[in-house]
Amino acid sequence: MGRTIANNKKAYHDFFIEEKYEAGIELQGMEVKSIKDGKVSIKEAYVKIFNNELFVINMYVKKCEYYGLSDVDETRRRKILLHRKEIDKLKGKMQKEKLTLIPLQVYEKNRFIKMSIGLAKGKNLHDKRNELAKKDQKREMDKVIKEMKR
Repeated sequence: MGRTIANNKKAYHDFFIEEKYEAGIELQGMEVKSIKDGKVSIKEAYVKIFNNELFVINMYVKKCEYYGLSDVDETRRRKILLHRKEIDKLKGKMQKEKLTLIPLQVYEKNRFIKMSIGLAKGKNLHDKRNELAKKDQKREMDKVIKEMKR
């Protein structure tokens, strides 16, 4: 994996990530420039299947100032590039186990823009609370261990 451009921290807070997949994104020329400049957000984005093809919805890519084209929608549907077998496998798991697909990361790999998508299951409120409690306990333990080393 190359240079990370955008990260979806909210996804790890709201979902249990079961599996991760690496996929390409179908972009227009000006979007590539904008994404490489870091002007992209996937916080509110999600992935849907339409006609046996994957699309990322609500991924925000700021319009590039270098081009005169301003009629392109910043949150338009963008096609995600995966093999047919992988899409069929994902579709089956989503229907059988009630899972969703969410974008986790946008990064650059060998000059290409890639997206890491996760097959995820939603967390309940008590799951989130337990996770926060564990983080607090770990932080306290690390603090105590650090104090003991002095």
